[in-house]
Amino acid sequence: MTNQENNEQSSCCTGNKESLHVAIVGSGSGAFACAIKAAEGGAKVTIIEGADVIGGCCVNVGCVPSKILIRAAQLAQQQRHNPFAGLANHTPELSRALLAEQQTARVEELRAAKYQNILDSNPALSLVKGYAQFKDANTLIVSKADGSEQDIHADKILIATGSTPTIPPIDGLVDTPYWTSTEALFAKNLPQHLMVIGSSVVALEIAQAYRRLGSEVTVLARHTLLYREDPLLGEKLAECFEKEGMLILSDTRASSVSYDGQRFTLESNAGTLICDQLLISTGRHANTAQLNLDTVGVNTEKNGEIIVNERMETSVPGIYAAGDCSNMPQFVYVAAAAGSRAGVNMTGGDAKLDLSTMPAVIFTDPQVATVGLTEKQANAQGIDTDSRVLDMENVPRALANFETDGFIKLVVEMATGRLIGAQILAHEGGELIQSAVLAIRNRMTVIDLGDQLFPYLTMVEGLKLCAQTFNKDVKELSCCAG
Repeated sequence: MTNQENNEQSSCCTGNKESLHVAIVGSGSGAFACAIKAAEGGAKVTIIEGADVIGGCCVNVGCVPSKILIRAAQLAQQQRHNPFAGLANHTPELSRALLAEQQTARVEELRAAKYQNILDSNPALSLVKGYAQFKDANTLIVSKADGSEQDIHADKILIATGSTPTIPPIDGLVDTPYWTSTEALFAKNLPQHLMVIGSSVVALEIAQAYRRLGSEVTVLARHTLLYREDPLLGEKLAECFEKEGMLILSDTRASSVSYDGQRFTLESNAGTLICDQLLISTGRHANTAQLNLDTVGVNTEKNGEIIVNERMETSVPGIYAAGDCSNMPQFVYVAAAAGSRAGVNMTGGDAKLDLSTMPAVIFTDPQVATVGLTEKQANAQGIDTDSRVLDMENVPRALANFETDGFIKLVVEMATGRLIGAQILAHEGGELIQSAVLAIRNRMTVIDLGDQLFPYLTMVEGLKLCAQTFNKDVKELSCCAG
């Protein structure tokens, strides 16, 4: 037994009531944000983790390794094809195995710095390894690797168990060596032809990265790319992908999959499709099935997501949830914000999480960045809207970069001119979106936004230019759009 587990038993499981005891199931960003806030509020915190490593999805198999892969692929693409006269293109020399080793090393470094070091340095935090389920509203049963069980009693409990890739019920699929995003991110070999089933965030980021690393790539989209977003985003991103040589098959469904030891064969409504590697990226589902939530009456959605209110409380007093296991958007910064607020509320505070101006970024190239309402969403709420679309060829910095793919779209409330939504497809578009977030949060109109000083030459100046198109022709403005 580790010192941390000994500390946990002595301080939390032997009836010591000197301080509030918080138990957290999971060890990702939401869990640690809650742990830190609860400890600041005077609580003793026990973190329960069944996996081999702590840190959850983001640092281990999500945000960190994927962005390394995406950045490496972008640099490979720039060597292969750049827009500048006088810079010769050449085929990049690539070792996928060395890149995978670098990804793993950086993951381990960040996991140590942002998780293990916090655990080791904060005496209020302790770790118990094992899988937890509810015995009652204040007791968790932890099943350990050696077969033993430990009851952990707590005044407050946070569920932060994250999510797992969802595997669609395609005939024959489970008998094949398909990839999920985890295998795709750390693979040491580059497939000749990668086929991707899925058309949302993770699927598209990985698909483009592998194309740029040198694989032939085909994407099977059940509907269209990013079909839950403004349709223009998926339409224009598909055009960008096709320019890079990717094959996008919209409205395509695989009915069966087989593998002969070298090749995957998919039967679909688009015909027979063959590849040497298959990636399944059709979403993620909450890790809640093993928690025994029915015993304590924690309400969930049909898909297993735990229902929480704006204070991160579940239907059971004293039990909270945060992150991908809850009915909240699956973004790591949402998980961290939710966990932080849960920790405050567990220790007597009253913190709420407002997601009305939540930004989202998809790290394709060009990037997709959104905040607020689309026209369709606003109209569904009874809001009459007006909107403008500014092609990136009207943004001076995009012209100077010779990267004019994409657009900026602003949506306003018709009656007031107040900005209520922004949809962006642009190179480095994620760097633009926070300015739109602040404008919406501060209830600015497009006239307010268009009157602000934006530095020239910057990509974010495109927001000002798009705002100005509500009452003037941007092509008639001088270069600095004053």
